[in-house]
Amino acid sequence: MIINNINPNTPKSSEITPEKEYLTRRRFFGRAGAMVAAATLAACAPKLVPGAETTITSIPSLVDELGNKATNFTYISNYNNYYEFTTDKEAVAMVSSKFATDPWTVEVGGLVNNPVTLGLEDFQKKYTQSERIYRHRCVEGWSMVIPWLGFSLSDLLRKVEPTSDAKYVAFETVFRPDAMVGQESSFYPWPYTEGLRMDEAMNDLTTLATGIYGKDLLPQNGAPIRLVVPWKYGFKSIKSIVKITLTAEEPPTFWETIAPQLYGFYSNVNPDQTNSIRLQDTERRIGESGRIPTLLYNGYEKLVGSTYAGMDLNEYY
Repeated sequence: MIINNINPNTPKSSEITPEKEYLTRRRFFGRAGAMVAAATLAACAPKLVPGAETTITSIPSLVDELGNKATNFTYISNYNNYYEFTTDKEAVAMVSSKFATDPWTVEVGGLVNNPVTLGLEDFQKKYTQSERIYRHRCVEGWSMVIPWLGFSLSDLLRKVEPTSDAKYVAFETVFRPDAMVGQESSFYPWPYTEGLRMDEAMNDLTTLATGIYGKDLLPQNGAPIRLVVPWKYGFKSIKSIVKITLTAEEPPTFWETIAPQLYGFYSNVNPDQTNSIRLQDTERRIGESGRIPTLLYNGYEKLVGSTYAGMDLNEYY
């Protein structure tokens, strides 16, 4: 885990020039390098959406704590699972390009003492943003290394003061079928929902992300705010959040509702997983050749392993 704090009084990430100024900011702050249905896997190198080219690439000093360099921004922004728009990974950027994310509000409530509704500016200015370079592992067998911009979910949860009855945190994506054409499909149980156990939600790794590569999130990456839980398969990291609710009972989740035998509530990255429709012991790092071994908990075992002591990962998948 690499986390580099950013002063909340610095300019909005949307005001930062793609690469030159971003590199300057990295030096200034002294940063040292900080979905899933049975679809067929696409090629490693996604085709670019016309007009989506960018000067941001993987920067040599931008690596995670294991030495893995950040995935090229072109791949991160053009190879996406986002069924609300389309099941075609390489078309999400184009289909979502006009998705409006301003204004935006998120309701935080349920079993809390201080329910609140926050706007995007509240998230950006009231919480210290940090660059978090996390590995992202998809249940489909591909992966990336992504430099997120965001803050720990625990910072928000502490401010709303969960009651003693709160055991889980439920999340809900915006439901806007007029703009998210995939939501017109009656096959899926829209809106997208996800959930975490309270101790998972309070782990410092668990992030509410507002940006990527020093810039605001793009629609295809879950703008304007999304969850990032790096030790779990990517589908747990719900996008475009509009509601966070603390509950006493385990909340229903999108993919578990569709196929509980494949996509359970916990969905921790497990190379020895036996209840999957595909082997999980290796992965393809997008933009790189060959396959690499998958690590238990996506390599974050020292930070999260004790959370699941005594649990059979093939039973509580």
